[in-house]
Amino acid sequence: KNGTDNIATTILTQMDTHAAFGGVVPEIASRMHSENITMVLEDVLNKANMKVEDVDAIAVTYAPGLLGSLLVGIEAAKTLALVYNKPLIKVNHLAGHIYANNLVQKMEFPLLALVISGGHTELVLMEDDYKFKVLGETLDDAIGEVYDKVARVIGLDYPGGPKIDKIAAEGNPEAIHFKRVYLEKDSYDFSFSGLKTSVLNYINHEKQAGREINRADVAASFQEAVMDVVTEKAVQAVKASGMKKLVMAGGVAANSRLRTKLGQLCDRSGIELYRPRPSLCTDNGAMVACSAYYKYKSGQRGTMEMDADPGMPL
Repeated sequence: KNGTDNIATTILTQMDTHAAFGGVVPEIASRMHSENITMVLEDVLNKANMKVEDVDAIAVTYAPGLLGSLLVGIEAAKTLALVYNKPLIKVNHLAGHIYANNLVQKMEFPLLALVISGGHTELVLMEDDYKFKVLGETLDDAIGEVYDKVARVIGLDYPGGPKIDKIAAEGNPEAIHFKRVYLEKDSYDFSFSGLKTSVLNYINHEKQAGREINRADVAASFQEAVMDVVTEKAVQAVKASGMKKLVMAGGVAANSRLRTKLGQLCDRSGIELYRPRPSLCTDNGAMVACSAYYKYKSGQRGTMEMDADPGMPL
């Protein structure tokens, strides 16, 4: 309620199922959504000691994401809104990640948001609620994608992000120098394909030479290369835009090294850093509801004709 207080949350993860396939399988994801959505709804209402009749509106993610999974949520939301005569609010998944910060500390505008997840890496300027201006984004792979690919080649299970973050704590971040790509001097875009290739080349070279791979050192050195670029570009963008506040958002915002390194840089630069709790960084219904609150207050409504938009940008 109030766009800042989380009354109840239920999260049912499919991660273990997808891990067996080394990544998300769209058909399996949407099937599991269909099987579990009513159970999740019932559980969260029980936790909140509420009925559907007690809620003010129904919020749902319509973009971006996997088409099948989005459609399951949309059809469920439409049905609830129609049967119980509730307003329908459509939410961009990325906006939800940004607004998750309000569940910890109310965001004050203007600010810059660093949105980093399995499919997205963006720097977004916000002058006010729902006023988004993308300053930079990845030109190739998103951070989460690179983490998964590097994890796979060093023998770590899916999802790669948490696994690399954990094993990196045991390694030396200066053991191996991997490529850092900053692009042009004033560019806020990102490119991680060169770093990914640098890691793969190193591993292939070591294997051909018959040397044992130190996974912890590879993980730590790779992660440091990623974080050097991300943190420096984020702080540079905040300073150049005249902002004093930086928001972290998305699944990769749970990364321990990123939270520490960016926190240190912001402290030295006089920038206030918003960090959502790790549990609020990964996909969850609370962030969608929080984001929807501000659309609801401003009178924005979805319709029964709304559809999924898998590639919709922020």
